[in-house]
Amino acid sequence: MVRTITGLALMAMMLRLAMAANYTVGGPNGGWDATTNLQAWASSNNFLVGDNLIFQYGLMHDVIEVSKAGYDSCQTTSPLQSYSGGTTAIPLSSPGKRYFTCATPGHCAGGMKLEIDTLATSTPPPASPLTPPPASPSLPSPPTTSTLPPASTVIPSASSPPPEIYNLSPSQSPEMTPTMSPSAPRTSPLTSTTPSPATAPSIDGFMKTPLASSASKESLQSSLTMGISLVIMMILLAI
Repeated sequence: MVRTITGLALMAMMLRLAMAANYTVGGPNGGWDATTNLQAWASSNNFLVGDNLIFQYGLMHDVIEVSKAGYDSCQTTSPLQSYSGGTTAIPLSSPGKRYFTCATPGHCAGGMKLEIDTLATSTPPPASPLTPPPASPSLPSPPTTSTLPPASTVIPSASSPPPEIYNLSPSQSPEMTPTMSPSAPRTSPLTSTTPSPATAPSIDGFMKTPLASSASKESLQSSLTMGISLVIMMILLAI
């Protein structure tokens, strides 16, 4: 993170240096002389770190940098920096105020002095991209898994069929034993002539009753023959 911030700051400084402005003092209609309103010119411009001041003057002038006290009192005997040669470029390398005047006697009192207020370059705040990490509080979504247990409780109820529907009463068992087929013979016309299961003796009844006499034996044989023939006819009709 520190390397990223440092890299961004260096890139901003390099970009600012590449876009640095050069200001010709007193220009474009004036210059470094006593006839130009130098302070009005300075107030009409914004100076940033990285800009350059270009002084252009004749042989009767020079450029000296003085302190605030020397600027106010036009004290030129102990300057901070002194320049000459006709053209001087002074870089504004740090923010703050700087004071310039001419060392020729009477020129400072005549208005040939300049106060420059240099502003710091505005760098983009690098700390703003680091704000996304607070997105972690969005994790309370797991409570959605609590809805799964109610769905599992429905499975046992659906898998247990009611066993009561398979119980048959004893009165219905005689009807099911002789048919031996899925379709019921109740719709056949022969069922009207046959006795009901409650009154007609079953085959098992004939087998279990004792044969008392020959007359009863013949009647039993005839009824047994009729019962067997009825069963065969019912089976054939069902098929």
